[in-house]
Amino acid sequence: MSTVVASDLDRTLIYSAPALGLAMPDAEAPRLLCVETYERKPLSYMTETAAGLLAELAGSTTFVPTTTRTREQYRRIHLPGPAPEFAICANGGQLLVRGEPDRDWQRTVAERLASHCAPLEEIRAHLVRTADPAWLLKERTAEDLFAYLVVERPLLPDTWVKDLAGWAGERGWTVSLQGRKIYAVPRPLTKSAAVAEVARRTGASVVLAAGDSLLDADLLLAADRGWRPGHGELADTGWHAPHVTALDERGVAAGEEITRAFLHAAAPGHGRSPAPDGSGADGSAVDAAAAGG
Repeated sequence: MSTVVASDLDRTLIYSAPALGLAMPDAEAPRLLCVETYERKPLSYMTETAAGLLAELAGSTTFVPTTTRTREQYRRIHLPGPAPEFAICANGGQLLVRGEPDRDWQRTVAERLASHCAPLEEIRAHLVRTADPAWLLKERTAEDLFAYLVVERPLLPDTWVKDLAGWAGERGWTVSLQGRKIYAVPRPLTKSAAVAEVARRTGASVVLAAGDSLLDADLLLAADRGWRPGHGELADTGWHAPHVTALDERGVAAGEEITRAFLHAAAPGHGRSPAPDGSGADGSAVDAAAAGG
């Protein structure tokens, strides 16, 4: 049985120091492995146990890092195990094959966005025009595909994000608030579409997935089985689906539990898990959650 394991990275598998969530006494904290440096300083970590599990997983499945990061940001990360044959960046806008962007996929994405969404320039202009300098720190675009703001979260009015989500939704875009970043992303630009392309090329019969934000909801819904940590947008909004396990663990401990769950589920004899009683969500629930910011 061929299995694709598609996982979000930041705050799902890897964690910055502020996101580690080490609630235990220092003497009981897990050993950590640095997997990313930025400007010559350590930036992102996994537990050493999670690193060992991920190396084993990457050797037995088609492991696909699936991130909203740009290609440049993704290349700073050095995950344990063999180099992935496939990686997905820019929320599905870039499919890397053995480290190089796939031109056919780029053309497919460009055609979808041109047909269904307002242009990036219009969205970016609105963001810049309506953002308040009192809380706006940076304004950026990623891969000429989507836009995001870096903000002072305590000063950000809740109504601004909700208003933006409504305005963007009318133009074929979605909005997601993740930590200090507000993302505006074209609706057809999804991780699930890129993962489906990887599954098609590899002939995979099973897709496993994990993620913590609303930008991961489509990925989780499209997978045969999924996991979300006890932190992040999905946890904060109470998002759930019958085949997605909502973990209690938070921070880097959740990353370790996710890698363990992947490895167990990818073992022979494990398929899609039955739905927990009383749980369920469909695409409309995702849209409603996204509209709420």
